[in-house]
Amino acid sequence: MTDPASVVDVELIAGTPGAAPGGVSDAGRSAPWWLWVGALTVLLPVGLPVLFLFLRAAGATDAAWDTLMSIRTVQLVARSFLLTAVVTASATAVGVTGAWLLARTDLSFKRVWGIVFAMPLVVPSYVLAMVFISATGPRGLFADMTGITLPHLIGLPGAWLALTITTYPYVYLITAAAIRKIDPALEEAARGLGATPTRVFRTVILPQLRPAIGAGALLAALYTLSDFGAVSLMRFDAFTRVIYAQYSGRLDRTPAIVLSIVLILIASVIIWGEQRTRGKGKYFSRSVTRPPTLYRLTGPQRIAATSAMAIVAGIGAIIPVAVLVSWVVRGVRAGSDTSVSWSAVGGSLTAGTIAAALAMAAAIPIVILAVRFASRSTRWLERGVFGLFSLPHITIAIAVVAFTVRYTRPVYQSLLVLGLVYAAMFLAQATSAAKAALIQVNPALEDASRSLGRGPIATYVKVTFPLMAKGLLAGGALVFVTTLKELPATLLLSPPGFTTLAVRIWAAADELLYTRAAASALLLIAVSIVPVYYLSIKPKDALDT
Repeated sequence: MTDPASVVDVELIAGTPGAAPGGVSDAGRSAPWWLWVGALTVLLPVGLPVLFLFLRAAGATDAAWDTLMSIRTVQLVARSFLLTAVVTASATAVGVTGAWLLARTDLSFKRVWGIVFAMPLVVPSYVLAMVFISATGPRGLFADMTGITLPHLIGLPGAWLALTITTYPYVYLITAAAIRKIDPALEEAARGLGATPTRVFRTVILPQLRPAIGAGALLAALYTLSDFGAVSLMRFDAFTRVIYAQYSGRLDRTPAIVLSIVLILIASVIIWGEQRTRGKGKYFSRSVTRPPTLYRLTGPQRIAATSAMAIVAGIGAIIPVAVLVSWVVRGVRAGSDTSVSWSAVGGSLTAGTIAAALAMAAAIPIVILAVRFASRSTRWLERGVFGLFSLPHITIAIAVVAFTVRYTRPVYQSLLVLGLVYAAMFLAQATSAAKAALIQVNPALEDASRSLGRGPIATYVKVTFPLMAKGLLAGGALVFVTTLKELPATLLLSPPGFTTLAVRIWAAADELLYTRAAASALLLIAVSIVPVYYLSIKPKDALDT
């Protein structure tokens, strides 16, 4: 389906960035200062406010610390961990199963299933939450159209389903890419020794997929922990919803800051737990030189596999689009307001473009430092990139607000700050794709350019950048799509009068104005499909260098 570099770099997102294989052309040389300046231009404006948040929390009032020590906070921790655990488990099960069925069985129409299975990547969690809320229950759309009442999805069950559908594509895409790189000779040898397909999967395939599955599960867990839209619409009191209520409903925002620190610590515990689970094992395999022998499904197995794929694809892509279209049609017939705010469309496209451009620009020096000047300093730089990526977005937004209000008030709630925050939060996506591309570039080409009289800057511009451009564009496309769906940072940092489709959808759905929200949601999905098609349907065109 897609190369992992178009989603995340498995090794890096797991928290262990490594030096590029294949040699480093500038080994032993100090990196130029201007590369470090370029690399830190986006990271520092967001990294410093996060550090400031810890200092601000240290000076919190007694009332703020009372909030931290209350039974309510303990309950929030338990509820957030429970939601994260159940979503991660179910997303991992769905993603790994789908990857194995499409990569190692003779299931029919695999290309179509692969496309549909990845489609929830373009549907934000709050859109799925709105769909499930509006379609279920005695007054839901399904009951109104068929007379059959579905159980009302709200609270923990609703948040679990919406976030599982939203996050399983991360596990699926990374695992599918990894399973295609496993040497099929290992599986065939196990089968030749009499092992059943189930045992081959459990003892041969699954151990080799452990890093990829861990990386996908980590993404699912961090996404769930930082989600705001779905839990707020589902009325599930997770950390993000309570933090937003504390921030927006009080003059003293110190309790919100203290709770934000707790949320950051929880995210750190999840990352540490994934690293401990993964251990220090190495997972190498020979280059795949021939296609694997596909497992032939029996009649009942084929029916079960096709049914499972259809159910997941239906809940994740077909049903949401059908419900949204139904709400728009009903609104038109009833004369309700189904218009789309074109200012919100312009805001989404503007924000996405700025974030993608800044992220791609910042990724260039970071990747060059990591690949061509690999050292302890560059490894810490990469850790900083992925550290920001792993932080809950609402805590980053609160940190930036607190910092800009106190030290840089002229740029408070400016489009520049909003763009920098987007770029810093999603920089890991651009960096992963660009690094995957640069690793494939032979450093001898740069050496040859320098030997012909070109300086370092000219060499990077004329040689290095063109060769890594496709990977960089793939990362930029992913940043663009992710920015379109971003909600909490947009709510807290948007300039006055600036709005996006994400904000419009969430606000309308929160007020139960489903016809208005549905039109904007369909447009957001339509805008997201093009870059996702670029990422998932044509990975070779996007990433081949």
